[in-house]
Amino acid sequence: MAHSHLGMVTDGRYIYVVTGQYGPQCRGPTARNFVLDTKTKQWQDLPPLPVPRYAPATQLWRGRLHVMGGSKENRHTPGLEHWSIAVKDGKALETEWRTEIPIPRGGPHRACVVFDDRLYVLGGQEGDFMAKPGSPIFKCSRRNEVVYDDVYMLDDDMTWKVLPPMPKPDSHIEFAWAIVNRSLVIVGGTTEKHPNTKKMTLVGEILQFQFDTQVLFLIFNNLMVFTLS
Repeated sequence: MAHSHLGMVTDGRYIYVVTGQYGPQCRGPTARNFVLDTKTKQWQDLPPLPVPRYAPATQLWRGRLHVMGGSKENRHTPGLEHWSIAVKDGKALETEWRTEIPIPRGGPHRACVVFDDRLYVLGGQEGDFMAKPGSPIFKCSRRNEVVYDDVYMLDDDMTWKVLPPMPKPDSHIEFAWAIVNRSLVIVGGTTEKHPNTKKMTLVGEILQFQFDTQVLFLIFNNLMVFTLS
């Protein structure tokens, strides 16, 4: 099973763990997938993805486990692919993943949410650290990263719709959200590099996306903010 940069979603009992990085530093990804039954505490295998990905958007929607985007095998190149597989009670009902409509913009570290039978994907980035060429320990080497504010929605038409953008670019938010009433609340994340130090900047805001108006706005901006090397 992947150690980091995996996709994860739960229906309340079963936790689906999808693809991701196997090992420390910037090692390669695995295409293997698993499901944990939190009642019996037992793990089971799921069919592997056609190809592995880093940190793909992952969600359960209409009886299927959806996996989309993420970074390709080199950890840096954005992936556009979108696959799904039918699941029920922690078991795959199919032996192979089905190809779905590609996501308009690839990349990892996005929020992926289902509400009112619609699938939403918010934020994310293009690019990430890569293994330094020739490094025996796959030491991470920085590459250019572009954090974005894109918001997409998939509904009955099975066509990605572009919604109004986020108030600011935001990444690393795949597990930084919660649905409150009829809104999606996103806390923190990472955004553009600091203009002077060029270090990654952490988001100090709380954002709210209203599902009825499909508009995302700032509701709080006094969190402590740091920069990362």
